[in-house]
Amino acid sequence: MKWQSDKNTPNRTALITGASSGIGLEYSRQLAAKGFDLVMVSNEPEEIMRTSGKIAEEYKIKTIPYYIDLGRPDAAKELFEWTISRQIQVDILINNAGIFIFREVTDTPAERIQTLIDLHISTVTKLCRLFAEDMKKRKKGYILNMSSMSCWMPMPGIALYTASKAYIRVFSRSLHYELKEEGITVTTVCPGGIATGLYNLPENLLKLGVRLGILMTPQKMVKKALKALFNGKQQIIPGWINRMYIPLVAIMPARMRLIVKHKLLKNA
Repeated sequence: MKWQSDKNTPNRTALITGASSGIGLEYSRQLAAKGFDLVMVSNEPEEIMRTSGKIAEEYKIKTIPYYIDLGRPDAAKELFEWTISRQIQVDILINNAGIFIFREVTDTPAERIQTLIDLHISTVTKLCRLFAEDMKKRKKGYILNMSSMSCWMPMPGIALYTASKAYIRVFSRSLHYELKEEGITVTTVCPGGIATGLYNLPENLLKLGVRLGILMTPQKMVKKALKALFNGKQQIIPGWINRMYIPLVAIMPARMRLIVKHKLLKNA
């Protein structure tokens, strides 16, 4: 079920959430390079207008910026209905938007917890349901959901983040089987650390992390993720180091987890 470009057919359209920066912006660039038109969704109105215009000019494709806060309960329905009203046929849905919380659950404001749950769980689920139903009518489509390698790592300080990413992984893997016979590919991406602004690290540490192999560049990660998507793969963990790291973390003693917690939360 590999996607192949065809100069005799109209451009297909990809919708990317969290598209104004980081991984979402890189998905936009690489899909534009493949000839896809883009719906670029973000909660940063100025950035999404600027980046969408730049990509349209550079790659000579059509981009439509759309500003919305996907952390609202009704955001998925609003976004889907807007695409219908504009007669936009979404061939690829990439659920990339997310937030990272490094704080103990009892120290996290209730409204912040609700935002994470709505953004990572509720909105992702509803967008998959709405756009997959539309794709089923055409018997073709692609859905890529961003989980995280941390979904296998019950570490203190990131309980909310890891639990929500675990939901995305399990939900997406099940959805893959539900939609496979309908001609729709659902791929889950579980990356390790990526050199973006998500973790609020200084630029020099990001570059050091890439050199040491601890972090992966967005360009490399997105290239691997899209290859897996178009090859119909159910799940990908980019990077052999990350695949080796998961079983090591699983056997980490509880005492070691607490040491990590105190060290990291102290500097958070």
